[in-house]
Amino acid sequence: MFENLQDRLGFILNGLTGRGALSEADVSAALREVRRALLEADVALDVVRSFTDRVREKAVGAEILKSIKPGQMVVKIVHDELIEMLGGEGVGIDLNAPAPVVVMMVGLQGSGKTTTSAKIAHRLTSRDRKKVLMASLDTRRPAAQEQLRQLGVQAGIDTLPVIAGQSPTDIAARAVQAAKLGGHDVVILDTAGRTHIDEPLMVEMADIKKKSNPHEILLVADSLTGQDAVNLARNFDDRVGITGLVLTRMDGDGRGGAALSMRAVTGKPIKLIGVGEKMGELEEFHPRRIADRILGMGDIVSLVEKAAENIDAEKAAAMAAKMAKGKFDLNDLADQLGQMQKMGGMGGIMGMMPGMSGMKDKMAAAGLDDRLFKRQIAIISSMTKAERANPDLLKHSRKKRIAAGSGTDASDINKLLKMHRQMADMMKMMGGKGKGGMMKQMMGGLAGKMGLGGGMGGMPDLSNIDPKQLEALQKQAEAAGLGRPGGLPGLGSGGLPGLGGAKLPGLGGGFPGLPGLPKKK
Repeated sequence: MFENLQDRLGFILNGLTGRGALSEADVSAALREVRRALLEADVALDVVRSFTDRVREKAVGAEILKSIKPGQMVVKIVHDELIEMLGGEGVGIDLNAPAPVVVMMVGLQGSGKTTTSAKIAHRLTSRDRKKVLMASLDTRRPAAQEQLRQLGVQAGIDTLPVIAGQSPTDIAARAVQAAKLGGHDVVILDTAGRTHIDEPLMVEMADIKKKSNPHEILLVADSLTGQDAVNLARNFDDRVGITGLVLTRMDGDGRGGAALSMRAVTGKPIKLIGVGEKMGELEEFHPRRIADRILGMGDIVSLVEKAAENIDAEKAAAMAAKMAKGKFDLNDLADQLGQMQKMGGMGGIMGMMPGMSGMKDKMAAAGLDDRLFKRQIAIISSMTKAERANPDLLKHSRKKRIAAGSGTDASDINKLLKMHRQMADMMKMMGGKGKGGMMKQMMGGLAGKMGLGGGMGGMPDLSNIDPKQLEALQKQAEAAGLGRPGGLPGLGSGGLPGLGGAKLPGLGGGFPGLPGLPKKK
């Protein structure tokens, strides 16, 4: 969503960091471009004005002009003000109230209230171990109550049985009563929406609020609607009194102005963001992490959290055992590609790596996008068990059959096999004896660079680290230069930390077995 803004701000701020000294005129010229970039991203005018005023006030002070690296100081000020504009600290759903805690969902029709209700219920059930009851109060939209029931069945969450002819306020009262009797911790009320704000809608919302006494009133807004979403939030807050915002379709190609304006205009925190259609694709909104992504500084914390959620610990342990023996077949390669897709694909992972956001376009130009991985998974899926376990069996006739089955040609299969061979050779080296194996040396070096104790020279289990420790780790990485746009320190000519700048075989300056990316001119 923030790609255009990220590119524009990255270009402007990179121009500043390359300069030795900055005059007030330089800062003013850069801020004029920043203002233009934010307005093009559909950020509210008054928000842009106050943002640039605050940055200018700090950026033309003596502290900046006398700084050793004035350009980087300006980047830091922009970064800090961006975090402030987005809300400072992240705020989650507040469940600190006597059970059952009532969460009321409001918003216009089509903004994704029903799906978001189910996603929040799934999140509270799976992550917080809460017993949740969902109730649909939408008696107007055909099959709205049935939709919520189906989502409840799909996610294994209780839904209130439908009684025909009941009014929304009666359903709300019955839901709270049923939750008390059923021992539920949370009740989620999915209210009706309209295509626009009108008086009957607001009266109905106020009646439901009076009857159910909700602890949280969350406004669900489509982030692709731009500035109209900000007006919507104002109206709902004036009439009903919202406690927080949920932005849906943050994975879309909108310009991101609504997300940047909402908090500043309404004063209400953005609590959650929808980043996909699936039940688990709902994330907490962390202003610092979003600001990091917008300025191309990466988001290691979110990447590690995503890895901890998506990577199967047992499979990872089995893979490590195989690698230690130097074994790596096509099944393992398919697993690796599948895990990358779960974590948001190549683009998603690169966007979260410090200094790597600019590489996405180069990779797409080189043909290394997520479609390539889908094609490779299709090729592997068209093979027999024996062929996946032993790629040496693949002669011309078998390749012809696999190409027909996967909609590819022999050259695609040969590329995949070459990639697998290079990765298998690399795994053998990593699993080799002497000095604890290459993998241990590499991970030990990486852990040392990031200020973590790995024990036996290995990488610590990041999935068990407390989120606050992860935040501290991100700050440590930034202090060491890992968060700066422009690359990771100590990588030399394409190596990895702890390897003394040496390249691994098969990397070709890029990813395992993939052709090297074109270098910057």
